[in-house]
Amino acid sequence: MKDHSSTATAALPDPVGAPVGHAAQVVAPGQVEMVELPLPRPGAGQILVRIEGCGVCASNLEPWSGPDWQDFPMEPGVMGHEAWGVIEALGEGVSGLHVGQRIAWLGNHGYASHELIAAETALSLPAALDGQPVPAEPLGCAMNIFHRAQISAGQTVAIIGIGFIGAALTALAAQAGARVIAISRRQESLDLARRMGAADTIPMEDHWEIMRELGRLTEDRLADVVIEAVGLQWPLDLAGELVREGGRLVIAGYHQNGPRQVNMQMWNWKGIDIASAHERDPDVQRRGMEEGIAAAAEGRLDLGALITHRYPLSRLGDALDATRDKPQGFVKSWVSPEDAK
Repeated sequence: MKDHSSTATAALPDPVGAPVGHAAQVVAPGQVEMVELPLPRPGAGQILVRIEGCGVCASNLEPWSGPDWQDFPMEPGVMGHEAWGVIEALGEGVSGLHVGQRIAWLGNHGYASHELIAAETALSLPAALDGQPVPAEPLGCAMNIFHRAQISAGQTVAIIGIGFIGAALTALAAQAGARVIAISRRQESLDLARRMGAADTIPMEDHWEIMRELGRLTEDRLADVVIEAVGLQWPLDLAGELVREGGRLVIAGYHQNGPRQVNMQMWNWKGIDIASAHERDPDVQRRGMEEGIAAAAEGRLDLGALITHRYPLSRLGDALDATRDKPQGFVKSWVSPEDAK
């Protein structure tokens, strides 16, 4: 959901028999160039991973647009924090891992052919996921948001915004026995929510009509839990309206493009619990990723439905634009370094 600090270090020449790797570098707003780099040698406690793919996160869109606070050019590979791949070399003292093992990890330079990471961040991928893209970091985000939402059987849960995270949460909430009401702009997103287990859907068109329809569906009790998964002001306003007195409002959207205002008078009067479900503790992030990987391996999260568009790494710009513009059938994109060769 958001970029993570990287363990990448300065590159050393020709350490493991492959003289150079390649990376996508954002050199200006909306502009990507491919660069070649010497591969780094893993030091003590590190591993070098050959990246198979990296998911594209909506949190990349604000830096990609060129805000005043963003410096260019960015570091090669940076912003890619949803990578998975195969261990290519081990540093001194690394145990419990082996060359050729397929893993995911927490990093920030995944828009590249290789990344140097701390061995302790590696998460083994089960054989059940062989051949599939596995962006474990956003899977972990979905699992951690689900935990913060405290959803239980019999509750009514309204989810605003059915992208990757909203769709995954729809599946998790429905599996927990909740009645899910999905609210989103695109009809195909609402159709996806139905496939993921939503009991009802509401087009995200008119603020007051959404409130009336949710009131009708709940006999005016409103929702026990509302998850806002868009990251914009209006959905946040709407979320506060839809949660019942004493209910729980979960902010899962990434609000990165400026401050927000909330109706604190209403929130306070309703006596709602509010959770900003963005985890920053690496141990919590890792736990969520482990649970997300297990959910995908067991089929509880359908990667085929959630990850829809593949691009060569050299077309990272197109993948980012698709994340912003959402072409037909889009849920989430990923980039493949192998396709860039």
